[in-house]
Amino acid sequence: MFGKTHSALTEKDVLEALKGVKDPDLGRDLVDLGMIKNVKIGDGVVALTVNLTTPACPMKAKIEGDVRQALTNRLSGDWKIEIAMTAEVRGKGAAETGDIPGIKNVIAVGSGKGGVGKSTMAATIAFGLKSYGASVGLMDADVYGPSIPHLVGATGRPMARGERIQPIETNGLKLMSMGFLLEPDRAVIMRGPMLHGIMQQFLRQVDWGPLDYLVIDLPPGTGDVPLTLAQTLPLTGAVVICTPQEVALLDAVRAIAMFRQLRVPVLGMVENMAFFDVLAYLKERGGPEAKKLAENKACFDAPGDERVHIFGQGGARRKAEELQVPFLGEVPLNLFLRESGDDGKIEEALREGSPSRPYLLQVVERLAAQISIQNIKNPKMPKLEILN
Repeated sequence: MFGKTHSALTEKDVLEALKGVKDPDLGRDLVDLGMIKNVKIGDGVVALTVNLTTPACPMKAKIEGDVRQALTNRLSGDWKIEIAMTAEVRGKGAAETGDIPGIKNVIAVGSGKGGVGKSTMAATIAFGLKSYGASVGLMDADVYGPSIPHLVGATGRPMARGERIQPIETNGLKLMSMGFLLEPDRAVIMRGPMLHGIMQQFLRQVDWGPLDYLVIDLPPGTGDVPLTLAQTLPLTGAVVICTPQEVALLDAVRAIAMFRQLRVPVLGMVENMAFFDVLAYLKERGGPEAKKLAENKACFDAPGDERVHIFGQGGARRKAEELQVPFLGEVPLNLFLRESGDDGKIEEALREGSPSRPYLLQVVERLAAQISIQNIKNPKMPKLEILN
């Protein structure tokens, strides 16, 4: 206990009082991590700033409460404690060979097979990170089936400014996709070397500017594009999207094996189409009687009956535990989410009142935490290579 007068208390005393307060995700001391900033003492007030490692920190409230409690316990007297919570997204640290200047984190979103909602998840992750105040870019690397422009409602053709290609911007999100360069009904027919060239252009010649996160929507499977990206730049990590049924999980396991073989950290798995929420559907689309039943849950015999697990239950969570991969969350089947994407307004799935919002934001927050953990544990990534 620091029983000092208002005039005798020092910044060192405050930092000493906070020793032992840890970031719950990182498991390390806030003081040692350099997260305590701008300590000011005067007129009976102790003011400081906690600089989080991401604006999407899921433990923000707990960290603030722990800091306040630690100061209250250690500082005797009638001190007024003022805590400002800010965030600064961290990257890998020292620049590495292959890094894109100005981009702190590059996250690949992949899947073992098509049809699991990978592009929808990539787009909502990008918009979700942006909603917390981060600067975000979204690169559509699914050259054969570029769907990002349609999902986000973006049109136009990227223009050059000098030797740099200017990305398309939509609602504050910077975008690049093969879909901006092709007629809607034209097929993409190309081999590996051509794909490699396009990926290089998207990464190196596009004027992305400073970004906290660049989210890359990969094509499904384990083909040329993930290989090119892994060999081209140090990825912060990869997210694997899957659905609960065994057939999809088998392919998701192969995708995880590919990333591990390429020494790309797997940041987590997301289970999409986890269940169909009948209550949410009735509340959103039902008539007056249906909505009344839904409000009272009178049409179900037991709690949980409103969730229909069409593709099976909990498969991705169990597989994540088995493979020792973080489980980022489940996203249910939802008409509003599907319609938002079809209408080119996928960002609306994250708006207040959207039935998908809490599930999507949970995925975003857990992913942001895993990125922070990855950057703290491995501030400098090794050169990526293929292992035999």
